[in-house]
Amino acid sequence: MMMQLPESYTQKNSLFCAMNRFIGAVNNMDQTVMLPTMLRDVPLEEDSEMSSMKSDEDEGDMYSYYQLLKSIRCDIEWGVRCAAADERRKESMTTSRKNSSMSTASTASTASTASMSSEEEDEEEDEDLQKQFQYHLTGLQGVLSKLTLQANFLTKRYKQEVGIGGWGQ
Repeated sequence: MMMQLPESYTQKNSLFCAMNRFIGAVNNMDQTVMLPTMLRDVPLEEDSEMSSMKSDEDEGDMYSYYQLLKSIRCDIEWGVRCAAADERRKESMTTSRKNSSMSTASTASTASTASMSSEEEDEEEDEDLQKQFQYHLTGLQGVLSKLTLQANFLTKRYKQEVGIGGWGQ
């Protein structure tokens, strides 16, 4: 079981705290749900909170979202390593090698004009990277908050299905 540290006011909105809250909620869900198969065929339509996770193509049940939440927790704890990502990385490396050999000749002709504006581009890139980081950080924190609510709701719903709705609250 993961020990959770108390959150100070300044840390409450940190990514680290959002990840801890999500992991704690999924751990609680995992400890509460003794028979995950009981979640099979429990529809999501009845629950407005859970149905927000549902895609147009997916007609899943609560069991599939139980598995999804556990998978996301695993990705956060251990990192995302998949064969598709490795394949894309290999592809991009071979593509960049081809492009770099073709662009060597054109680089020499544009080197003199590039040196004048490189400082300005670096400053713009730094600003752009900061904006991108802020955008993705905000999005990630929002997604983690929603997933935390989903895990808590799934735990509550399981307790209702089993008949222990008021226990442990």
